[in-house]
Amino acid sequence: MKLLPALLVAACTLACQAPALAQDWPTKPVRLLVGSAPGGGTDAMARAVADRLGPLLKQAVVVENRPGASNTLAADVTAKSTDGHTMVMGVSTAHAIAPHLLKLGYDSNKDLVPVVFVGAVPNVLVVNNALPVDSVQSLVKLSRSQPGQLNYASSGSGSTQHIAAELFKDSAGVFITHIPYRGSGPALIDLVGGQVQMSFDTMPSVIGQVRNGRIKALAVASAKRNPQLPNVPTMAEAGLNGVEMSAWYGIYMPSSTPRAVQDRVYADVTKVLALPETQSRLGAIGADLTPMTQAQFAAFHTAENKRYGDLIAKKNIKLD
Repeated sequence: MKLLPALLVAACTLACQAPALAQDWPTKPVRLLVGSAPGGGTDAMARAVADRLGPLLKQAVVVENRPGASNTLAADVTAKSTDGHTMVMGVSTAHAIAPHLLKLGYDSNKDLVPVVFVGAVPNVLVVNNALPVDSVQSLVKLSRSQPGQLNYASSGSGSTQHIAAELFKDSAGVFITHIPYRGSGPALIDLVGGQVQMSFDTMPSVIGQVRNGRIKALAVASAKRNPQLPNVPTMAEAGLNGVEMSAWYGIYMPSSTPRAVQDRVYADVTKVLALPETQSRLGAIGADLTPMTQAQFAAFHTAENKRYGDLIAKKNIKLD
C-alpha cells in the first residue's frame, strides 16, 4: 500500500511531462527517410510534406533517400532508430506487400507505428513511344505475338508496379518479362530511353513525362478515371477486369516514439496536408488526400496487410 502514493506521483509526473515533451520536441533536425531513389512517387510525397513541415516544427526536416529492397531499407533504419528524430515516408510496397515476400530484419507491425496517412495514387500503364501500340488491347495483341520478348520496369520486386503487372499478365493471358530497378526514377529513365517497353508505375512518377509527350499512358489501374488524365481509360474500360492497383503513403515512426510526439507529428502533418498549396501540389500528380485519424490509419494498415497477403498467395506472386 505504501507504494501507491509513489506510483500516483510518478503517473502524474509522466502525464505532466507529456505535453512538455511534445512542445520541446524536436530538439534537432528531423530525418524523413524515403525507401526509393529521388524522382519517384514516395519521394514526391515526402518532399511536399517536408517543405512545409519544417517551419511548423521549427527544425529542418531533411528528406533522405535509402533506396532498395522494395522500399524496406528506409523502414529498417527507422525501425531501429533510437535518436527520436527519424521517421519514414512509408509506402504500401514496404508496409503491406514486402512483409509477405521478404525476410525482414524488423517487424513491420511491431517495430513501427503508423502515425499519419498522407494519400494514395493510382498506378498507370505507360509505354515507350516507340512501341507500336495506342491502347491496352493493341498492347495485349502485341504481347501475345511476342511472348517473353517485351519487358516491363518496376521500382523493385514486390512493389505495386510489380504486382499490378502480374495482375495484368494474369488478366490478359500474356507473358512479359520483369526488370526490377532500385526506384521509379531509374526505371523511368530507361522507359523513356527504350531499354524497357512498359511500366505500371504510380501517377506521381510518370505524370510529368506523360504530359510532355515522352511516354504514352494507356490506362489507369483504378476504379474511376483520374482528373489529371481525364482522357485515359481505366483498365476495366480498356477491357481488362481485376487490374486495380494504387500506392498509398503515410508517415511511420519507431514504436518507441512517445505518444505525445506522435500526436505532435500527426497534428502538424495534418496542417500541412490541409494547406491549399500542398493540396494543389499533390493533386497535380493525381493524389487522393482523403484524411484519416491515426486510429483509422492503423486499422487501414492492418486491413491492407491482409488484402495484399491474400492477393500474393492467391496469385502465387514471388520475387524474381
